[in-house]
Amino acid sequence: MQRSGHADLPLHYGTVPRWLAERMSLLGGAIVEAIVLEYGKAEVIKRLSDPAWFQSLGCVMGMDWHSSGITTSVMGALKSSINPISKELGIYICGGRGKHSRNTPNELMAIADKTGLNGAELVRSSRLSAKVDNTAIQDGFQIYLHSFVLTDTGEWSVVQQGMNDATGYARRYHWHSSELKSFTEEPHTFVYGRNQGQILNLTAREADKSKNGIIAISKEHPDKMLAEIKKIKLPSHHDVQAKDVDLKRLGAVLVLAQELPTHDFESLLLLEGLGPRTLQSLTLVSEVIHGTPSRFSDPARFSFAHGGKDGHPFPVPTKIYDESIDVLRTSIEKAKLGHSDKLKALNSLTKAAQALEKDFEPTGSLEDVIRQERENSRRYGGRTVKGKAKPPKGLGGGQLGLFE
Repeated sequence: MQRSGHADLPLHYGTVPRWLAERMSLLGGAIVEAIVLEYGKAEVIKRLSDPAWFQSLGCVMGMDWHSSGITTSVMGALKSSINPISKELGIYICGGRGKHSRNTPNELMAIADKTGLNGAELVRSSRLSAKVDNTAIQDGFQIYLHSFVLTDTGEWSVVQQGMNDATGYARRYHWHSSELKSFTEEPHTFVYGRNQGQILNLTAREADKSKNGIIAISKEHPDKMLAEIKKIKLPSHHDVQAKDVDLKRLGAVLVLAQELPTHDFESLLLLEGLGPRTLQSLTLVSEVIHGTPSRFSDPARFSFAHGGKDGHPFPVPTKIYDESIDVLRTSIEKAKLGHSDKLKALNSLTKAAQALEKDFEPTGSLEDVIRQERENSRRYGGRTVKGKAKPPKGLGGGQLGLFE
């Protein structure tokens, strides 16, 4: 079993407004469907186990780019959009936050009845993954969210989150069932993150004597827990800063969308009628679908698709968001009927941006990009949790610095 990593995020409270939650469900569901069509359902499970990809997904869906709320909102959005078509996709999402997490065993047993999977083993895996992160590894984070995602062939991923009120951070843990062997005994191969002092780690070999005197986790004594291969630590500042973004990658996307004439794309992309701003969003959405793991080292970049509900880096452009959903949904429906040109066209956006990126050198500032987005926010239907975007005060126009 691969415990694929964890992410540390500053604690944020509050709820996602309905206007954004509905869009997140539509876009998230469409992204998952596109991945299934292109790469298969196992790829969805694999990607959910990658903390950097998961953070990028949350950013492209318009959530606060570094908030702990990404975990709850993304898993809630995916559960509401995927479960109604689980039989078609072969993917099921169980659990959630609080009382929903406690219902995971019942949900897993119901799925096992439908699919013929071993429900008892699935429930055991769910409970042990939570026990290891919450009890065997006592690092100061108390698990409060547990989501279990599985396919009808039995492959699964766990996304769960704990909170530490003392530090003001939440920690998200990711698991992947590939090559399942055991859960405990050996500590992680390596861990990325700030050293917060000594912790109680009952998975260490040196803890054998202690474990003999402790009630076995979930009344079982599994042998070992696999390595944690990835860790991301997100800063506490709310604004998106240049150090949070790979400007070379973002600049290439902006140039692709803004400087090249739209009609040059039409024969290649079959996306007639879309403006540069929508192409910018779709390029980042496409990378979430088609990008390789190395492309998600700067999740904040993906917030430049649809902004963030707290206004960072800019208000959510609802009109652009809706166009992105419409293009992706239309492409998926046509692909199901055997006409995959539009879905392939979205993939070509990613390839075009990466080709442009090779020789691109950003010469301006990220602040210019954000300023331009905020100037145009009302035009794009910009909204935050505080309301609709207002005209900016004292901000000039002009081209974005990264285009120079």
